[in-house]
Amino acid sequence: MLFAPKSSPRPFAWALLISPFFFWGTAMVAMKGVLPQTGPFFVASARLIPAGVLVLLFSALQGRPQPRGWRAWGWISLFALIDGACFQGFLAAGLNRTGAGLGSVIIDSQPLAVALLSSWLFREVIGLWGCLGLVLGIVGISFIGLPDQWFYDLWTTQSVSLHWDWGALLASGETLMLCASLSMAAGTVLIPFLSRRVDTVVATGWHMILGGLPLLALSLSREGQPWQDISLYGWFDLAYAAVFGSALAYGVFFYLAAQGNLTSLSALTFLTPIFALSFSNLLLGETLSSLQWAGVMLTLVSIYLINQRRQIALWVQRGLRGFGVAPKENPQEEL
Repeated sequence: MLFAPKSSPRPFAWALLISPFFFWGTAMVAMKGVLPQTGPFFVASARLIPAGVLVLLFSALQGRPQPRGWRAWGWISLFALIDGACFQGFLAAGLNRTGAGLGSVIIDSQPLAVALLSSWLFREVIGLWGCLGLVLGIVGISFIGLPDQWFYDLWTTQSVSLHWDWGALLASGETLMLCASLSMAAGTVLIPFLSRRVDTVVATGWHMILGGLPLLALSLSREGQPWQDISLYGWFDLAYAAVFGSALAYGVFFYLAAQGNLTSLSALTFLTPIFALSFSNLLLGETLSSLQWAGVMLTLVSIYLINQRRQIALWVQRGLRGFGVAPKENPQEEL
């Protein structure tokens, strides 16, 4: 059963539980809405730097310790480069060339990469359900990112005529979003190393600021004066992405993680692209092809299987015991 803060009224508890995923999903829509008025690097820096300041102010009010020593700052700097500058830079640049809903699905496929990296670095066993999730995720991302005509040709003629345009492929929004997803996955894998040397919340604030500064420098050098054409609604979009989509979302997520089981919370990851798809269709009029919708569904299922593979394995084993079938393998091997 998913956890919720015990002292809160039940409706408020559930609203609090899903709020980070709502904020992350709708922040993608807000960023997409303001991008026609400015440049992607400015949007990325405007989301990161103010959010980092707010997170550090919050951590100071809580009396959390600041980083000490060159090792702590070194890990924060690496985290800022990968999960701050690269992730948000690729995200904003990709969002400039693809839809908010579709981009969110690709971004939130990062548990697939995290599972593979954790298996390689930490010897974590992916298991049967994790492997199934990886396969479904690869198929889903292929449906989303590759041309529909390839799959139609393969279905009708059992052959595909490939005409590669590497420049167009590397510059496509879907490829940039995939790079953002891989950057986020690499940043996630860094967190255990980072948390040994510095408070995680403080590191989050500093990595936003340090990661946002190179993006701001890129914006000023390549995008001229990116703020001059932003409308009042555009500034509201940027403020929403920074305050709600970054500072508040991470704050609530860390609060919930401290109150209960992080694995249970991660099961709700699939809500982020659902919110992004819903609001991008409602507010921006974005639509997907039938094949892309199939890819979205497969990707969401794969995210759930990857995040919940341990729990699913336990459910299956309990079900087998209920039918009088004893599994041969040790339950921990599937986990």
